[in-house]
Amino acid sequence: MSDAPEPERPQPPSAAPPVRRMDARSLRGLAHPLRMRILDLLALDGPDTATGLGRRLDENTGTVSWHLRHLADHGFIEEETGRGTRRERWWRAVRVARRLDTNDFRDDPDSRGALAVYLHETVHRDFGQVTTYLAEEWAAEWRDAGTLSRWQDLRLTPDQLAALNAELEAVVVRHREAAAREAAAEDGAAPGAEEARPVIVQLQSFPRKERDER
Repeated sequence: MSDAPEPERPQPPSAAPPVRRMDARSLRGLAHPLRMRILDLLALDGPDTATGLGRRLDENTGTVSWHLRHLADHGFIEEETGRGTRRERWWRAVRVARRLDTNDFRDDPDSRGALAVYLHETVHRDFGQVTTYLAEEWAAEWRDAGTLSRWQDLRLTPDQLAALNAELEAVVVRHREAAAREAAAEDGAAPGAEEARPVIVQLQSFPRKERDER
C-alpha cells in the first residue's frame, strides 16, 4: 500500500519557459477533457501520482494512469525520477509555454475535432477558475487586488489588435520575471515573499461582428 501523495508547492520559475508550438499530433494527444484537467493540476499544483490525481478528480486510478502515460508519450509530462515506487510513480508537468495557432489546422479535417475539444475545454477551464475565485472567501487585500475587467469601446485593425495582445503579454512576462528574480534573491527572502500566492492572469481579446454582418 502506497502512502498518500504529499502536496507540493511549485517553485517559482527562474526564467521564461521554452515555447512549444502545437502541431496536429500534439493537439490530438492533449485534446481530451480528462487529460487537460490532469495536465492543468500538475502545472498548477506540482507533481502528483495517479492515486492522488484520481482522488482529486474523482476518477478511477487505472483510468488516470492510462491518461498519464498518454500525456508522457506526447511530451506534456515526465516522471519525477528518484521519487515514488515501481507501483506508484510521481509525474510532473514539463515546463513549457504552449502556442496554438488555429490557422495551422484550418485545412486539416483530421484535426478539426481535436481543435474543437481543446478550445472548448480551455474556455470551460478559464470560466471555472473565475467562478471558483468569485465563490471563495478572500481577505480584503486580495479581493481588492483581483479584477474582472472588460473594455468594449475599441475599434482596431487586425494589426492593432495583434499589437495590443503583444504589449499585454510583455507586461505579464515582465512581472513574472521580476517575481522570479526576487524569489531567487541570495537572501532567500524577498520583501513580501511570505505574502505571495499563485496568480492566474486570463486575457480574452477578439473581434466582434457588427449587427449588419450577422
